[in-house]
Amino acid sequence: MAASTIRGRVYVLGDNIDTDQIIPAQYLNLVPTIPDEYEKLGSYAFSGVLDVPRFVPEGSAKTSYPIIVAGRNFGCGSSREHAPIAIGAAGGRAVVAESYARIFFRNCVATGELYPVETPTRLVDEFVTSDEAELDLDAGTITNLRSGACFALRPLGDARPVIDAGGLFAYARQTGMISATGTSDSKERVPLNQTIED
Repeated sequence: MAASTIRGRVYVLGDNIDTDQIIPAQYLNLVPTIPDEYEKLGSYAFSGVLDVPRFVPEGSAKTSYPIIVAGRNFGCGSSREHAPIAIGAAGGRAVVAESYARIFFRNCVATGELYPVETPTRLVDEFVTSDEAELDLDAGTITNLRSGACFALRPLGDARPVIDAGGLFAYARQTGMISATGTSDSKERVPLNQTIED
């Protein structure tokens, strides 16, 4: 998923957005390694968040918001890998939040679904849903194209090349940590319910 600049509309959320809000439990029976179910999973992304515009329009599987701007403790709650996968399946490319639940951040890196970027600025006060933004991962900035304001972000560090590669297994193959087996067009994921040790 290598990218240096992501440009598009932003979807603004508050603090403590948990994994039940990102992908409600009733959809956890969908298996992300099955293409049709992966797409269906994306259609339910953020369906547990109430009183906000829908992230994915009714009857669609894709969002028009590639960038999510959120507050503190994004991805808290249960350790479901489905959460970043659902956002990525819907077309989300990055979350820019003040802080993350550790397991959500790790699942973003392991799956390679989206970039979990940290901001020292409370951006939920600087953006509104549907603002156009440009997220520059190389420069470490996000710019609100409506207001022209540019904000510095914290670097992704060693997580970035893993996400760029498409996740932990793809990165391990690219760097020779494991042998390159399987077809190049299949995206191998960490099995659900498996914990990746530090």
